[in-house]
Amino acid sequence: MDDKRPGEEQQPEAPAAEEPKPHFIRMKTFYFIMLVFTLIIATVGITVFALTFGEDKAVEVNSPERQEFQKLYSAYDQIEAQYFEEVEEEALINGAINGMVDALGDPYSDYMDENEAAQFMEGISSSFEGIGAEVQERNGYVTVVSPIKNSPAEKAGVLPNDQILEVDGESIQGFSTTEAVMLIRGEKGTEVTLTIQRGENADPIDITIVRDEIPIETVYAEMVNDQVAHINITSFSENTYDELQQAIADMEEQGMEAAVLDVRQNPGGLLNTALDISNLFVEEGKEMFEVQAKGEEPEVYLATGGDKLDVPVTLLIDGGSASASEILAGAMSESAGVTLVGEKTFGKGTVQTANDLSDGSNLKFTTAKWLTPDGNWIHEEGIEPDEVVPYPEYASLPFLDTSVELKDGSISEQVQTAEKMLDALGFEVGEIDGVFEEEMEQAVTEFQEENDLEADGVLNEETMYAVMDQLREKINTEDPQLQEATDILMEQAGLATEEPADEEADSEEADTEEADSEE
Repeated sequence: MDDKRPGEEQQPEAPAAEEPKPHFIRMKTFYFIMLVFTLIIATVGITVFALTFGEDKAVEVNSPERQEFQKLYSAYDQIEAQYFEEVEEEALINGAINGMVDALGDPYSDYMDENEAAQFMEGISSSFEGIGAEVQERNGYVTVVSPIKNSPAEKAGVLPNDQILEVDGESIQGFSTTEAVMLIRGEKGTEVTLTIQRGENADPIDITIVRDEIPIETVYAEMVNDQVAHINITSFSENTYDELQQAIADMEEQGMEAAVLDVRQNPGGLLNTALDISNLFVEEGKEMFEVQAKGEEPEVYLATGGDKLDVPVTLLIDGGSASASEILAGAMSESAGVTLVGEKTFGKGTVQTANDLSDGSNLKFTTAKWLTPDGNWIHEEGIEPDEVVPYPEYASLPFLDTSVELKDGSISEQVQTAEKMLDALGFEVGEIDGVFEEEMEQAVTEFQEENDLEADGVLNEETMYAVMDQLREKINTEDPQLQEATDILMEQAGLATEEPADEEADSEEADTEEADSEE
């Protein structure tokens, strides 16, 4: 019998006959599942390909994992796709980085493209071609910190705190320091005209400067008298420490028994150089300064052994002494007991780090603040001198505009400036009131006669330059701050000059005469 009843389990044939049916179903399921997986993988591949190489969905694929950059990428893609003209990708990226740095509101932080970074490094390590002035962005204006000693800027009359409004007629208000420097620097022998604001109420003046090669010679030394040396450090560059060591050796050969160190109008420079120089004056083991990064305890830098300058020293400072100059001033004052003479320093208490990027550009930004050995943060406060000696008024007079003649009957601020200049040079100008009258005309005539100029009593271009040159010479040779620092130093060191000795001898002779008279 071929028919099989379902209940007849005792028959061995029944299980064998039912086995193929479930086996056939399992095979169908497996192939179906494999087919579904294949379709899914293919769909994903096609989608990724479309999103990667298609135009519409590029933002979603390329969006970074950090969600805060979604808006930046979206703005970039919209500008690139919809701006009415072609845009330069690199310019957009540089602009975005500049925007981030500007948003810090820190005048010492800056982004430099490849060319700007090269100029920045050039200014630290070698000579460069330009006018020779350290500038900084301050309250939206590019402001002179100080001109470099003997530079075209200094010779043309550029002064600390001058605000540069225009460069060759182009307004630079709102420019970063780096952007302004790119305009101001240029090939040796070429001219650049700076429109400068000096003081709140004065009219802007134009100063034309012939660019030159600015050597990074940073130390100048000479003997003030037979015992005291004047050593001027103009910036802290790679070779400054070696230059200073050589200057000290030269002055010792000339009989130096004491030294006036001078960092007036020194805008700073390399931190390591400032520390090396501070180490010459601070006893081993004493603190030179502290650096404090965000969220960290201050890192203390102590003086080490090695060469030390073992003669009495005073230090000259002023409003152009900034950054590394203030590190030196703090160390010498608080850890070496050196007397500071002059005017309050600039007040820059932060440290910047310059980081090279892959394309040669550079990101320089503030990474820490620094403190003096006593833990003082001098940022925007400056360091007060022990002995305050202000500059004479004539040392900060505005530059005369040589394109406008001044003569009898002229009335202006220019006339008043010229009156102050001639008065400082020893000429009788009458009342200093900005009115060009008879006494002023006579003073101009006398000046012209003494300097072999046409004696017509008119302040023309040639006469104005001669007046300003003589005033600059007076400032350099009659330095009240240097004189005060020298006097303090000689008193502290117990050094005697011939002049007091003569006066003492005269006094003794007078006493003898008086005693004889009494007898």
